[in-house]
Parts: sequence; C-alpha cells; structure tokens
Amino acid sequence: MTGTTPAGEAQGFHRQLTLRDLVAYGLAYIAPVGVLSTLGLVWAASGGLIALAYLLGGVCMAFTAFSYAAMVREVHSAGSVYGFARAVLGPFAGFFAGWMILLDYLLIPAFVYVVMAVALGELMPGIDRGVWIVLLAVFTTAVNWFGVRSTTRVSFGAVIAQVLVMIALMALAATVQLRAHGPAGLGMAPFFHLPFDLPAVLAGTSICVMSFLGFDAVSTLAEDTADRSGRTLGRAILLVLAFATSLFVAATWILGNAMVGAHFRSLDSAAYELAGQLGGVWSGIALAWAYAMLVGLSNALPMQVGVARVMYAMARDRQLPAPLARLHPRHNTPHIAMLVSTVVSLAVALWLRNAMDQLAALVNFGALFGFALIHVCVLVHFARAPARNPLFHVVSPVLGIMVVGAILSGMNHAALVLGTVWLVAGLVWWRGHIVRLGLVSGDAATDPFAGA
Repeated sequence: MTGTTPAGEAQGFHRQLTLRDLVAYGLAYIAPVGVLSTLGLVWAASGGLIALAYLLGGVCMAFTAFSYAAMVREVHSAGSVYGFARAVLGPFAGFFAGWMILLDYLLIPAFVYVVMAVALGELMPGIDRGVWIVLLAVFTTAVNWFGVRSTTRVSFGAVIAQVLVMIALMALAATVQLRAHGPAGLGMAPFFHLPFDLPAVLAGTSICVMSFLGFDAVSTLAEDTADRSGRTLGRAILLVLAFATSLFVAATWILGNAMVGAHFRSLDSAAYELAGQLGGVWSGIALAWAYAMLVGLSNALPMQVGVARVMYAMARDRQLPAPLARLHPRHNTPHIAMLVSTVVSLAVALWLRNAMDQLAALVNFGALFGFALIHVCVLVHFARAPARNPLFHVVSPVLGIMVVGAILSGMNHAALVLGTVWLVAGLVWWRGHIVRLGLVSGDAATDPFAGA
C-alpha cells in the first residue's frame, strides 16, 4: 500500500508545484486575515476567551496535521482523506470520508462568498449581498479555469498582502491599548478569566476551527506536486498550520483585549466596527476594502481548486458521476467538477447569506468528521507497518480523535442535525448508485447494508 498512486496517473495532472507553491496555496486557502471573519462570533460564543479558543483550535488541528503528513507519504491521491480512507479502509469508508469532507469543501467557498458580501455591505449597504456573491463566484471560476499555476501565482501575492494588513491592525490595537491602559491593556483576559466556562470555550473553538481549514486542502494537490514521495507535501501541511496558529493566537490576544467591554451592531462585522473604534471610521472602511479585495479575490480561488479535485478523484473511481472526472484538454483542470461545485457553493451562499454562524458550523461538521477518519486511517495503516512511530502513529491520532469529539460536542444543534441529514443522503447515494453499478460485491465484507 505504501506509495499508492491512482491508476492512469500519466493522463492526470501535471506535476509542477514546489514547496513554496504548496505553502502559498495553503495560506491563501486559510487566509491570514480570515480570523477577522469570525472574530465577533468566536468572541461571543467563547465568552471573551477568544485567544484560548484559537489556541485550542490550533492544538486540535496539530494532531490532524501530523496524521495528514503521515498519510500523504503513503497514499498519493488528489482525493485527500477520500483517497486515504479508500486505500486503507476500503471502498465504503473511502466514499463515506469523501462525502463528509465534501460538506466542508463545498460549503467553505460559500462561506467566503458571504464574508466578502458582508465586507462590501459595510462599504455599499444599498447593494444586496447576493449580487456580490454571484460576482465573486464568476471571478474565481474564470481564474481557476486556466490551471493551478495561475491560482498559486495569485495566492502568493495575496498572502503577503494579508499578513501586512494583519500586522497593521495588530499594531493599531496594541498602540491604542497601551496608551489607554498601560501594560494592563495587553493582559491575559482573552486566554483566561473568571468565571471560566469550558463549554463556552469549546463552542467558540467549534466555530474558529474553520479559520484553520486549508492545511488539509494542501493534500488535494498530491498529484500536482513535483516531489512524488509526499515529503514536500507533508512539510507544507505542517508549515501552513504552524504559521496560521501563531498569527491567529497573537491576533486574537491583542484584538481580544481591545474587545473587552465593547458592543457591536453585528457580530458578523465586529472586526470592521472594532477597527473603526480604534482608528476612526476610515480605519473600519479601509479594513473592509482590504478584506473584500484580498479575501474575496484570492481566498476562494484555492477553495474551488480543492473541492474540484476531491470530486474529480471520487468520480475517477466511479463513486460520483463520471463526467466529474474529465480534465480540460488545454488547461488540465477538472472543469466539469469545478463548475458543478461552484453552482452548489453559490446556491448555498445565496440561501444562507444572512446566517453566517449556521454556515460556519456546517463547514466544521464535515471537516471534523473527515479529520476523525484520517486519524483512524493512520491507526489502521501503521498498525501493520514495521517502522511504526508510537508518538505520531498511535498517541497523536488517538488524541486527535478525542479532541475532535470534544469540539463536536460543543457544536450548535442545527449544524449537527443538518450534518446528519447530509450523512444520511450520502448513505442513500451509496446504496442506490454505487452498489447498483456493481463497484462492490454486495457481501458483508464490503457492503454495510448487506442483509438489510
């Protein structure tokens, strides 16, 4: 199983991406300024312990990143957790993993479309959010149509610009706090204060986990990476998460101190209101413009690439309709999968454009289930390996499963219900389409419904 690569890869994607390309893709997917999109939501849900919520989110994701880094060396598939689960656990588990991670990958572009619409709504409130959502979907599809190279070029410049925006905002908040309160203005309240409410912290973490999603999407570029061993891919995954965690915790510590005692008209736009309170109305407007341009015109690009590749991999194995596995003859992109995923993401964004918190929770539901399954893949695969490392192949995935379970327990009820509906829909698809095609034998070893 080691080094498993999809059959017929010679007719697949061009292997051209380097470590820099992969890190730029992952950071653009995460978006260094992305923490601002849920700043108010996490602050409210965690009872002000926003930095602690992000720290726990980073720790949770670290266990998952180690599992991804281990598996990308073993299974070289554009399908991410779908490819891992299919190779290690079999066809049904593979489909289940792919179906659940699609809930994440299909909806996170929708979330970004809504976030951009919120930012632009701060600047031009007379225009409906739906207009901005449609325009962004058209833009990202146009750029991604020409291949992953064009995506990574845009991503690299956007990441640098976003880091500069975050540094400027953090410097503004720190300066205001120190002038107004002295050293106490940068206290530890965002990490700990009394009364301490652990369920609230976990609720905040269940939302902020979405800010980290992106390190895992790097694995969807396994068949685009020049290094076939998976080592470069694993390093990129760990580097992306380490950078994002450091930046997010530092930012929420500084901004969290500035939010103590603050009141916001809307939690969706709390970051822009905070910037306006700190530096005047023009600071809020400038931040909204920067967010709309940098995230709206770059962050959704890698997200669209990731979901299209998962759908492509599943269709290539005949677990989704075959046309989704077609590559554009000139641009080498899974153009059918890209168009279908964009239509779904666009529809969801328009439907939930005024319910950002529900959309965020739904994204996290799919991601966390996918993360739990990749930990299971590591445990099962390396149980048979003579060179098993107890720390990374046993302790880390076990802790990862425990942390994922704890975060899921703090997720809002509506997201759990809708996520369960998605799961059931996947099981119906498997039974009605996959088994009917004869892709599995239908016996108890491969079909969980056998004998039903």
